[in-house]
Amino acid sequence: MKTFVRIGDRDVNIQWRLLRIASLDGEKYRFLSDPERLLEGLRKSHRQVDLFTFIQKVTDRAPQFGYPLEWDNFAALPISTFDHWWLKTLGFKARNKTKQAEKKGVTIREVPFDDALVEGICQIYSETPIRQGRRFPHYGMKPKRAREYAGTFLDSSVFIGAFFNDCLIGFAKLTTDETRTQAGLMHIVSMIQHRDKAPTNALLAQAVRSCAERDIPYLVYSNFTYGKKQRDSLSDFKERNGFERVDVPRYYVPLTRLGRVAIRLGLNRNIAGYLPEHWAATFRDIRKAWYDLRFGPMTGA
Repeated sequence: MKTFVRIGDRDVNIQWRLLRIASLDGEKYRFLSDPERLLEGLRKSHRQVDLFTFIQKVTDRAPQFGYPLEWDNFAALPISTFDHWWLKTLGFKARNKTKQAEKKGVTIREVPFDDALVEGICQIYSETPIRQGRRFPHYGMKPKRAREYAGTFLDSSVFIGAFFNDCLIGFAKLTTDETRTQAGLMHIVSMIQHRDKAPTNALLAQAVRSCAERDIPYLVYSNFTYGKKQRDSLSDFKERNGFERVDVPRYYVPLTRLGRVAIRLGLNRNIAGYLPEHWAATFRDIRKAWYDLRFGPMTGA
């Protein structure tokens, strides 16, 4: 369960599990230069929180604060110019994939966040209940909810649409941090029925172009690795397109006695982090096989 609270000028979400863990709303797109101000606000808040966690940005790779920390990571792509990425960084196969989209009639452009985009997002989300071998949480999302979900951080976001025969078949949302040091791919998703046209590759290429045109030096595509999880098609896609792993500190600041005990015992981590990877991989294979049997193999993409 999650709840949200306003601390000063920051939105904080509180997740209730064994512990009450707070983090910035949009923590991979918003960062703290002075965490003590927010921590003091949390201590004074009537919402009791056991731990507060936050992460440093891509350019801040050395620990800057004295709180307990573990290492997290980003999938980051350094950007100078679009041509440098296209000619020097992008692999031959990935470049051909991007060209394939244009050859098959896909057009890519930045788009406003309006009713037409929201309706198109709903159609993409409602294509299949399963993506990448797991349940897709946004399947069947209605326009009102889609507007709320995709419409966060509008003042610092850019939307990109992939169109085929004037229909939206994929979209991406870029959200920059406060200093415009990095832009994160908050959303990038395409219709599986059009994967032969490589719309996701084309969306990513436009994301690089959009960053280069705005002099944003890093494009971030969430994590490069997740805990002990082995490589998969998504991590391969990131690597083929020039993303690299960048390790950054993630801090866990205890605010209660329970929080201090939890850090000593390592209870601040997700329980999945304690499972041996071969167990987790076997579970993922079984889950994917079940979904393929129930919904068809196409939905496992």
